[in-house]
Amino acid sequence: MIVHQAYRFALDPTPAQARALSTHCGAARFAFNWGLALVKAVMDQREAEKSYGIAPADLTPPLRWSLPALRKVWNQVKDDVAPWWAECSKESYSSGLDSLARALNNWTTSRDGKRKGRAVRFPRFRSKRRARRSCRFTTGGVRVEADRRHINLPKLGRIRTHESTRKLARRLEAGTARVLSATVRLEGGRWHCSFTCEVQRADPPPAQPDVVIGVDLGITHLAVLSRPLSGVTNAVGAVPNPKHFARASAALRRKSRAVSRKHGPDSRTGARPSKRWERADQRRNRIHHRVANLRRDGLHKLTTALAAGFGTIVIENLNVAGMLSNRRLARSIADAGFAEIRRQLAYKTRWRGSRLVVADRWFPSSRTCSDCGAAKAKLPLHIRVFRCDSCGLEIDRDLNAARNLAALAVSSTTGTGGTGDLEPPCSNGRGADRKTRALCGQAAVKRPDRSADLPVGCPAGASRIRSCR
Repeated sequence: MIVHQAYRFALDPTPAQARALSTHCGAARFAFNWGLALVKAVMDQREAEKSYGIAPADLTPPLRWSLPALRKVWNQVKDDVAPWWAECSKESYSSGLDSLARALNNWTTSRDGKRKGRAVRFPRFRSKRRARRSCRFTTGGVRVEADRRHINLPKLGRIRTHESTRKLARRLEAGTARVLSATVRLEGGRWHCSFTCEVQRADPPPAQPDVVIGVDLGITHLAVLSRPLSGVTNAVGAVPNPKHFARASAALRRKSRAVSRKHGPDSRTGARPSKRWERADQRRNRIHHRVANLRRDGLHKLTTALAAGFGTIVIENLNVAGMLSNRRLARSIADAGFAEIRRQLAYKTRWRGSRLVVADRWFPSSRTCSDCGAAKAKLPLHIRVFRCDSCGLEIDRDLNAARNLAALAVSSTTGTGGTGDLEPPCSNGRGADRKTRALCGQAAVKRPDRSADLPVGCPAGASRIRSCR
């Protein structure tokens, strides 16, 4: 299987190379701002001409927003707008224009209703101090050196890496990978280089290809599996939640107080921050980056174990954006990384040849008895033990939901996705246009404020955060 995969390495540039990297990122930011100013000028000119009653055929010709069109205009005027352009690689300016073309395309598709999610605003100019320092190289001498301790970038030359590049170098030497681009970025006070490669993967199939496992995500436990997994869960099947951000909150409070005592930037007066403020802010940002790295490492280990161990994995289609609107749980939900777990499972199941099934958002996994199938009308969130009124089963709420999800893949009675589906098949991409089936003989009633049929006992206008579970 041929996939696109990124390999990210930390760099150890010399002071001169660090300044050169910053210069290339600044050149990309300059090209972005120049192109955005040109686009706004053409748009404003056309609007002004329309207000004067000028015929459409006589208006100023529109400017195409594609990368080739913007790069063509840049090459015509670069000697006038940037006489110093030869100091940086041409890839830095192309990187900035490519970012602008993508931003304008996202705004256009969002405005036309062709893009899912929240509305995308029109691009804004990038500040010299607030913008992320990043630059991408697609052509030229982009390679990993044979000593596995250096990389080579156009105009920048050889740069030493902080870690060994053998993981990518072995694939390049074997001919199973091809470098497409390299992106340098400053994060947490350290430069990183990410190689986007076309990789030919031959991952082994899952250890238990015929086994189905349900995964119920939560806050008390990061995930509860329908069956225990050695080395990952406890005897019950629960994966402990490390709560990296909560553990680092005390250190973050101390660093934030130190930052607040320094003379920081002021957007109203244009005052620039002091050097002490910048150093204190860097120390605080290092904690944020460490938390992000720890969370990413833990989620990768969990999703890799699931994809390598089971042939079918069933998860829920959670409304994470809606759940984050709950101010009491937003921080814990963001710290758990529900969306990242689903994203990683989506591509890792494709690599392994396993199957990812996405349950419908309105599937009552927590309210349904995993033994007899009887469903409760409602089950408040604070009740953590499920007690069945029909068969008398008493079981942990999350474990009961995980077993129901596992049984869902076998019965296939409610909305499920296919192999590696990122979204369930529906018209709007959110699963909200489906109708919840009445369970255990309950009559379905039509609520005036929702088009879907809900079982009797579900409160009218129930929030998608709780999914009526």
